[in-house]
Amino acid sequence: MPRAALVVGDDGKARCVWAGDDPDYRPYHDNEWGKPLHSDQRLYEKICLEGFQAGLSWITILRRRPAFRAAFDDFDIETVADFTDADVQRLVGDASIIRHRGKIEAAIGNARAARALIDERGAGALDALVWSFEPTTKRPRPRSFGDFVATTPESVALSRELRSHGFRFVGPTTMYALMQSAGLVDDHVEGCFCAVD
Repeated sequence: MPRAALVVGDDGKARCVWAGDDPDYRPYHDNEWGKPLHSDQRLYEKICLEGFQAGLSWITILRRRPAFRAAFDDFDIETVADFTDADVQRLVGDASIIRHRGKIEAAIGNARAARALIDERGAGALDALVWSFEPTTKRPRPRSFGDFVATTPESVALSRELRSHGFRFVGPTTMYALMQSAGLVDDHVEGCFCAVD
């Protein structure tokens, strides 16, 4: 039997089933996921958190997001770009975040790559780069789990472009998750109260 794509909450609203009634997931689903996000700093944060999520569930990252923000100075690009080996050691020892050295070093390296991009092209450069891969053709809204995709030509191209600028942990699947969360695509399932056509 196919898995249901929607769940109706105690407030009577139909949502994508992954939101369920979890106290962290539900507000994230309702207020953030799929909503257009424009900001160098916030997109840098999303790139990093999606990278930390690789191999884990998003709820694990979402529940630790306040700790990540504290550990990475609210993902301020200039500040994180200046992190040193001592900061790497501090972060590897911080049990409130994901203590994966490669991902921590990638987050710092990604800040340096973002700073270089902004220094070259000006404020808003990371935002402009990411949003330049917004699909020009709208895909049909998902109706079931079988309709979801892991990558698209746009996420492959975004991954390639970010890598060319020195970003890491930005594979095509991770970048499609970014595109969903930052609103470049709207993958709320048909019938979800957040689905906007």
